[in-house]
Amino acid sequence: QVQVVESGGGLVQAGGSLRLSCAASGRTFRTYAMGWFRQAPGKEREFVAAISRNGGSTYYADSMKERFTISRDNAKNTVYLQMNSLKPEDTAAYYCAADNPFSSTVVLTTSDEYDYWGQGTQVTVSS
Repeated sequence: QVQVVESGGGLVQAGGSLRLSCAASGRTFRTYAMGWFRQAPGKEREFVAAISRNGGSTYYADSMKERFTISRDNAKNTVYLQMNSLKPEDTAAYYCAADNPFSSTVVLTTSDEYDYWGQGTQVTVSS
């Protein structure tokens, strides 16, 4: 099993940037595909970005692919989400998720593919 803890959220003005971090426990982090999701008040959780076990494959939601970048450092057991050009509609709780697919190159893009979730970190973008 793996435990994940998000950090890096906060309040930022529109047009600003934030980098979220997700630290994972355990020595097998490299065997986990990772993803970021978000949930705004009154809305369903939505996919943001995902990265494969080996970091070679990434995938983004259409509305974020030009502004967000997902990356991972397997030596530090950490996955990152760099968010640029933030908009008020990006305001949400952001969640990190992990699961260990057989393939090292697959990305997981739906919430039901992930077994392990963090508690979330709040991002608020003011206009």
